Amino acid sequence: MIVVGVGCGPGMLTEQAVAAIREADVIYGSDRAIVRAAAHIRSTCAVHVITDYQALRNLPEHAVVLSTGDPPMLAGLGYLGGEVISGISSYQYACAKLGVAMTTTAIVNAHARDHEQAVREICFEIARGKIVFVIADPPGFVPSVLADHLRAKGSACRIAICEKLGYPDETISVGDTETPPVPQSDLFVLMAGRF
Repeated sequence: MIVVGVGCGPGMLTEQAVAAIREADVIYGSDRAIVRAAAHIRSTCAVHVITDYQALRNLPEHAVVLSTGDPPMLAGLGYLGGEVISGISSYQYACAKLGVAMTTTAIVNAHARDHEQAVREICFEIARGKIVFVIADPPGFVPSVLADHLRAKGSACRIAICEKLGYPDETISVGDTETPPVPQSDLFVLMAGRF
């Protein structure tokens, strides 16, 4: 199986990903992933919307699985094994947009996790001087709660909400621990630290 990252938004497919999609005879993906890859899918290719993620481990060897998220770097379906072709990740894109060197960062995945634990990890990383990239989990992960914790620990810093990265209605809102930005959608990542 080949797991193809479709990137964080439209136009974030690599040339290698486009080639794999064009050569595929059978493709599986979420609705959103299929839409991102649609321009490159042959009319003779069998396309299936994923309804059972547990069944993905039993797909035929020649199947191409489209993955939103960033397989296997951050999240996504890279855990399935096989060949993985990455797209342009939200991490890469956010760092570039905010002018943050990736070598100064730490990553915290707050998706489908205990948010209090994620906030503790973020506070720890900022206290040691890192700029933290957070894979958010809306609506449970609330940036103002993170800001409260950071202020309580004396870790004043900037907070950026990066929404709908790569889409035409992309927005990046920057505030700080005193006035944190408020996400306007459920499709966002966050950067926090001294940048």
